Amino acid sequence: MEKLPNYIQLSSPLEFTRLVCALERMPRVSFLHEHKGKKVLSVQMDLLKEKPVIYYTPIENIGHFLSYGFNAGKEQLDLVNSTVDNSKLYSPVIKIKSLPTSLRPDEAISQEKYHPIELEDVSSLAKLSYGFDEAPFPLFAFPHKEKWFLGVFLNFNEDGPSYFCHVTLNNEPEKPFLKYVTTKDSEPEFVEHTGEHGYSYIKIIKLKEAHPMVDYGQIQ
Repeated sequence: MEKLPNYIQLSSPLEFTRLVCALERMPRVSFLHEHKGKKVLSVQMDLLKEKPVIYYTPIENIGHFLSYGFNAGKEQLDLVNSTVDNSKLYSPVIKIKSLPTSLRPDEAISQEKYHPIELEDVSSLAKLSYGFDEAPFPLFAFPHKEKWFLGVFLNFNEDGPSYFCHVTLNNEPEKPFLKYVTTKDSEPEFVEHTGEHGYSYIKIIKLKEAHPMVDYGQIQ
């Protein structure tokens, strides 16, 4: 039986650009195609029991590259046709004329779910990235009932279940990065940019709405 993908919408094109570019040694490739009658950019970020998990954002302007960088300490994205500015990161945009059946969205409610693991604090969440040589996994943020969840999707055993390790926040995280350090006793903090030396950073990606593939029935 074919495992059709689930498409998860991000809250804005900036969230998508941060996902494919920020903190990456080599930015991910972005795919441009039609989804529900709109042009979107998409990227596959996970495989849940052989089922692709694809994140996307609708886009109006089209270029050959997604450009990402900082201007006066603020994130900046653009769709450009060349990579002349060496201070920016670029995600190549691959234009797909038509998707095969295997990449068309699954219209049924997914039976595959991430098992939630609630952590005590943001420090525990940051420490899950300890020991990563490459850019650490992104943290995904989304609303659930009256709270916000912030967490990471992990698989500790290739053949076992996948988990959503998260903390519960009272308010929406307004800043796009989590800054932390392991060499001194300090709590992680949410920040606007990654320019301060001596710290590690994890990018935060906001979804448009609650993630449809988390088993909320297991949350106490």
